[in-house]
Amino acid sequence: MSTPEPKPSAYRYSSDLAGDIERRWQDRWETEGTFEAPNPTGDLAGEVTGEKFFIMDMFPYPSGAGLHVGHPLGYIATDVIGRYRRMQGDNVLHALGYDAFGLPAEIHAVQTGEHPRGNTISNMANMRRQLRRLGLAHDPRRSFATIDSEFMRWTQWIFIQIFESWYDTDANRARPISELIEKLGTNDPQVIDQHRLAYIDESPVNWCPALGTVLSNEEVTPEGRSERGNFPVFPRNLRQWKMRITAYADRLIDDLDRMDWPESVKHMQRNWIGRSHGAEVSFAVDGAETKIDVFTTRPDTLFGATYVVLAPEHELVGELTAAAWPDGVDAAWTGGAATPAEAIADYRAAAGAKSDVERQENRDKTGVFTGSYAINPVNGTSLPVFIADYVLTGYGTGAIMAVPGQDSRDWEFAEKFGLPIIRTVQPSEGFEDGPFLGEGPAINSANDDIDLNGLPIAEAKSTIIAWLAQQGSGRGTTTYRLRDWLFSRQRYWGEPFPIVFDENGSPIAVPDSMLPVELPEVPDYLPKTFEPDDVTSEPEPPLARVPDWVNVELDLGDGLKKYRRETNTMPNWAGSSWYELRYADPHNDKTLVDPENEAYWLGPRKAGDTGGVDLYIGGVEHAVLHLLYARFWHKVLFDLGHLSSEEPFQKLFNQGYIQAYAYTDARGVYVPAEDVVEHVDGAETTYTYDGKPVNREYGKMGKSLKNIVTPDEMYDAYGADTFRVYEMSMGPLDVSRPWETRAVVGAQRFLQRVWRLVVDEDSGESVATDDALDAETLHALHKTIEGVRVDMDEMRFNTAIAKLIELTNHLTKANVRSRAALEPLVLMTAPLAPHVAEELWAKLGHADSLARAPYPVADAAHLVEQSVTCVVQVLGKVRGKLEVSPDISDEDLQALALAEPNVVRSIDGREVRKVIVRAPKLVSIVV
Repeated sequence: MSTPEPKPSAYRYSSDLAGDIERRWQDRWETEGTFEAPNPTGDLAGEVTGEKFFIMDMFPYPSGAGLHVGHPLGYIATDVIGRYRRMQGDNVLHALGYDAFGLPAEIHAVQTGEHPRGNTISNMANMRRQLRRLGLAHDPRRSFATIDSEFMRWTQWIFIQIFESWYDTDANRARPISELIEKLGTNDPQVIDQHRLAYIDESPVNWCPALGTVLSNEEVTPEGRSERGNFPVFPRNLRQWKMRITAYADRLIDDLDRMDWPESVKHMQRNWIGRSHGAEVSFAVDGAETKIDVFTTRPDTLFGATYVVLAPEHELVGELTAAAWPDGVDAAWTGGAATPAEAIADYRAAAGAKSDVERQENRDKTGVFTGSYAINPVNGTSLPVFIADYVLTGYGTGAIMAVPGQDSRDWEFAEKFGLPIIRTVQPSEGFEDGPFLGEGPAINSANDDIDLNGLPIAEAKSTIIAWLAQQGSGRGTTTYRLRDWLFSRQRYWGEPFPIVFDENGSPIAVPDSMLPVELPEVPDYLPKTFEPDDVTSEPEPPLARVPDWVNVELDLGDGLKKYRRETNTMPNWAGSSWYELRYADPHNDKTLVDPENEAYWLGPRKAGDTGGVDLYIGGVEHAVLHLLYARFWHKVLFDLGHLSSEEPFQKLFNQGYIQAYAYTDARGVYVPAEDVVEHVDGAETTYTYDGKPVNREYGKMGKSLKNIVTPDEMYDAYGADTFRVYEMSMGPLDVSRPWETRAVVGAQRFLQRVWRLVVDEDSGESVATDDALDAETLHALHKTIEGVRVDMDEMRFNTAIAKLIELTNHLTKANVRSRAALEPLVLMTAPLAPHVAEELWAKLGHADSLARAPYPVADAAHLVEQSVTCVVQVLGKVRGKLEVSPDISDEDLQALALAEPNVVRSIDGREVRKVIVRAPKLVSIVV
């Protein structure tokens, strides 16, 4: 007779029960407005209590593929922090909008004919569903998308503020363009437009014929190809909108010191801006009136300059191109051409097919001689002038003095073309060969008027700069690697520019009453594309194909006139450059953000503060794109008096990534990770798929790698709270970690143990008592409260969870069911696993949500250790252990140690010569 299978307990904390609990509490939170944060004024005004705390996630893009388990890591972390701060009495603003413009939706539209808006709205709905199941404590009243008409209106309004501004270098801030018109006494567009912070310029851009659009530098790979599609990218001169972010270069660097950001991100922004202090040196040209201005950060090495290099695009190249090769010219310098003009034309064509990144990284140095010579101002030496693609027009003056003794690229070029090498810095002892890049005294650096020899670098720099200025051959200056922000895209799915052009082609901002400028319907969503290598192609955006929208008659204050709309659209960075402000006042249709709401949520709290969001969490990949652009927009708005805060984000935290294993078969084809079988044979582990060996690799999670695990799978198998606890327990938040589905069950078992401490699994009733806690449990409880508080303050969620597990195990082992221990445990668990905590809180007899229940505070009286272990040594060997009071005296501890039975046997009647007491943890006896 077989034994019947035991029935599962009706109220066991299973995935099904977890799902029921989670949906029920999510509905209740939504109905009761549990996480709504009141504003000081406006339609969201309410009773404001406690300290404000504004926390943000980086703007998500609603992908058609939905979320995988790596995406929610940051969202869960911010939710844990927000819930914790709310339980401390703070007024927490936490909301989530959607960065909804983007190329993926446009590509989908091209492929399917579906309008990007419909596809995007569908994707947002799916993402909202997935995130709602996580139980994120967002204020839903503050959500929005960049494609919303009201949001787009204010994006366009901000663009107009930037367009109608200029940077006053004397005041070191932006000012309205009307003040410049008054100052200059003219409103001539030819004069005024060149000062605007948003302007049109014909300049080198990254043109991708295959995509039919211009790309920013950040969208081009190191190989000179498009980040999306891997198509060739070519430098072209085109008329494009730009933002004069370079005007803010110094403030963008200097204000980094005022913010609580990771040093790695600050370093990346400083490098991207690339501020360099040095000198601009003028080199006369032999037989010409022209001078070549060169920027160098090392003017102290000027005596070691042996040639000059211009970027192929430099404006002086044509003027410096000699009619014929000088007598005796090295054949390697000519590129095999009959004349300098022919050599330079060929070289320029070849250089034009390379991206800036390719040119900088190319270690095979190339170049041709112009046939001209420059004169070194410190010694009168004739220096051949070359053009070479390793010099860029975008940095410095587009010309360099080459000092091969102290520069690796110059050394490689000099060696290839047989040019002299003169060292100007004394190499350190033991240095063998090649360019010396280290510190040392100046050598070979003197003429009849100045002697740098023996001087350290800093002193040699200041000395030579002063001499150059005195001679009229140079001056100290600062240059920047940062270039103005290319702000045009030849795409449909983006914010239209609120700009029209008059009959003279001058740009004019439309009045506020005409905002927002909406996108029209178009016959084709794709910009005109070309063969990938069609260098001569010209952009034709989709909006250009809607003549009824492009050509309009408007009354802009001087009667009805014909105008032409801008047919480019803004880049996808536009909306994310100001969205933090919309969270603070999401429904305001009168002003960008009410000053009182902005000052409350983002304003500085003390003198010297920049203000900004209290905590911003996201990936480090946005260090020099979104973060730099958002800082620029915010500073312009601050300068113009629209904001009280100088920076958008006061504190930044970069979370790590959840990565995963992927598997390839013998052909190198990825196979489904969930179907791979692991085989352990002693120290060797192998993997098979369908019975055949596969190779394992570690990296990102993605559909193409066939290793995606979705949150929906986790919700179904374990519940959202288990998923949350697992992701927070995987390791430090700022460190990447591997996903392991089999390990998720550990988080579930922890929550099941917490559940069983409170709930009878058969009846579903609470088993809590009002028993008093013994001293050991009181100590364990308050030690946990103190430790978890510290961990939560420092965002060490993994160690906080470890402490909660330890306390849970103690209560389980000691069979503690007292609400004096269970209620603090539930409250500490709440930020991490909010649904089950709410349910247990209700089981413990509380009618209200615990969302704003006070977080437990440790009682110092119970933090004192009740006993400590004292080790007793005899002749250096451990012979006994004692459990003693932490405050035991030396005399009492010595007496106990000498009376310990094992110690007595070890002494064996011998004379005790010395006893060393280190109360309460050590007694050492010498016999």
